[in-house]
Amino acid sequence: MTRKTAKDFHPQALKLFDQYVHGLLSRRDFLQRAAQFAAVGVTGEALLTALSPRFAEARQVADDDPRIKTRYVELPSPKGYDKLRGYLAQPAKAKGKLPTVLVVHENRGLNPHIEDITRRLAIDNFIAFAPDALFPLGGYPGDEDKARELFGKLDQAKTREDFLAAEDYLKHLPEGNGKVGVVGFCYGGGIANFLATRVPDLAAAVPFYGAQPATEDAAKIKAPLLLQYAGKDERVNSGWPAYEQALKAAGVKYQVYIYPDVEHGFNNDTTPRYDEAAAKLAWERTVEFFNKYLRA
Repeated sequence: MTRKTAKDFHPQALKLFDQYVHGLLSRRDFLQRAAQFAAVGVTGEALLTALSPRFAEARQVADDDPRIKTRYVELPSPKGYDKLRGYLAQPAKAKGKLPTVLVVHENRGLNPHIEDITRRLAIDNFIAFAPDALFPLGGYPGDEDKARELFGKLDQAKTREDFLAAEDYLKHLPEGNGKVGVVGFCYGGGIANFLATRVPDLAAAVPFYGAQPATEDAAKIKAPLLLQYAGKDERVNSGWPAYEQALKAAGVKYQVYIYPDVEHGFNNDTTPRYDEAAAKLAWERTVEFFNKYLRA
């Protein structure tokens, strides 16, 4: 079966899907409005199914890959939800202490795709930890729609404290070298930007198409940034000019790449919005960036 790409869908259908995914449009409204952009004989439900993740097909590193070891970890988070839980992946055989990377999911919690991303980093010789923001509400429910619904019930102030606790956990991990980087996608990209404003000794941050922090917070950033945006992502990109101006004014070290002609979520290889060429290049840049700033 040929895998569908963003080019197989009407641009307006993709925009509606983006609004639906980010809670700006109800499921009912999406189905009603998207039907007009579906192919002849295709329902809005079928269109939604076609745009939704296919985790098993995209998995790159198996759960039981002998090159790595994985486990779930629970940690205290006294300023957050009291306790957090996440997925830890690391090389099975490590020589010396390794750099660590905090992986922050999209607005669906710790789904199979983010666990796969975490394993990929372990293959690249990092210790990677991916918290599940939905843990206080029972954890990722195994269904993307239910996960999005749960996500809206989180107290984001507490959730952000959970991610700060997760960063501190990695910083003091005995197997780690004390240097922590963060990579986040969509919602997680916004958290990566947030952590850069709150953690003075954060070693590196890589937000993928993430919401920008308040411009006045840019002066608090000490970590080098690698910012990755999608060319067709008007919603997120609208905040970039002001953020860039603030970063320049604050003297923050940053690199930015805006990948032309790709959709928000282009790195997520479980959906048709995935763009193989852009994702491959963006991920190579991410790993190179972490190698530069986390291993020195």
